[in-house]
Amino acid sequence: MKDIKSLLIMISAIVMLSSCGKKIQETSSIRKDVTETVFASGNLEAHQTYQLVAQSDGYLVELNFKENDVVKQGQILAVIDNKQNEINKESANALYNIAQQNLKPDAPQLLQAKIAMDNAKQKLDFDQEQSNRFKKLWETNSISKVDYETAELKFQTSKAEYSKASENYALVKQQAEQQLVINNAQKNANTVLLGFNQIKAVYTGKVYQRFKEKGDFVRTGDVIATIGDANFLYAKVSIDESSISHVKVGQEAVIQLNTNKQKTYKGKVAEILPAFNEKTQSFLCKIHFADSLDFRIVNTQLQVNIIIGITKNALLIPRNYLQYGNLVKIKGEIDPVKIETKFISTEWVQVLSGLDESTTIITDKFK
Repeated sequence: MKDIKSLLIMISAIVMLSSCGKKIQETSSIRKDVTETVFASGNLEAHQTYQLVAQSDGYLVELNFKENDVVKQGQILAVIDNKQNEINKESANALYNIAQQNLKPDAPQLLQAKIAMDNAKQKLDFDQEQSNRFKKLWETNSISKVDYETAELKFQTSKAEYSKASENYALVKQQAEQQLVINNAQKNANTVLLGFNQIKAVYTGKVYQRFKEKGDFVRTGDVIATIGDANFLYAKVSIDESSISHVKVGQEAVIQLNTNKQKTYKGKVAEILPAFNEKTQSFLCKIHFADSLDFRIVNTQLQVNIIIGITKNALLIPRNYLQYGNLVKIKGEIDPVKIETKFISTEWVQVLSGLDESTTIITDKFK
């Protein structure tokens, strides 16, 4: 909604009249520089605020922090007792070691396949030599063609058996290599899972809230603490749908904490989040402080007036003089006059046309 910085505007020309027993108030419009603002409410929030969560199930056997502590990125803040992760890690390591042994040249399966391949190669060499010798004998008519063809058949058979033995050796070796890769991946994965027993700080920051105690049982996803950057606080506010189109990044703002409504801080619109918040039915906006902030407790409620425009020498009338349909009553005239307005706040109305400073307006609606 819109408001104006016009609390200091004083209307001196107001008088009380009496007409047919009914009290009438009259005044004239005035000109004043006014500031248009969009009102928003929200709270203080720390930069890079995140939830520290459990990544495995188990009991918290260590809790190495308390609220207001400053923790470093990667620092171990808690330890979860999860025996299953430890067992899985040991099992994965053992299987990986076995897979490494199975890839050595003297591994049983690999050695057996290698011996079979070497035997097939020896037989192939022998049968090839016999085939070549029988071929020469057949060419000199020293043996029959049948003897030569028999020797050639043995050579071709040995050749096929050697090819099959070579392929089997390659397959056994490939399977051993694949199993090593699989077991290595399982070993690394279980190392990561075991690491989830240690809960570490994601970023350097201050512990604002701690939700668990040592000895508590936690499940994966349970929030243990809230951590944020204590050196950089900003105002996170909600803006309604009717006003968000007027708000732009870079606009100045006046911020007031609910803990001290006598003091204000200058700020600037830093970011308009690109999604509608279903929970609050509003748009979220981040306001960065331009002034030094002397109260630094996160989630402190606050109010913000975002300056969306300044109108010089604006023509104003009090809000209670405006009737439904943008009508006003002019002194001495029976029918009300319709005026054109720019904004209407709870206190004031800016008039664009239909009135001037010389016109006296009346109302029976008293503030």
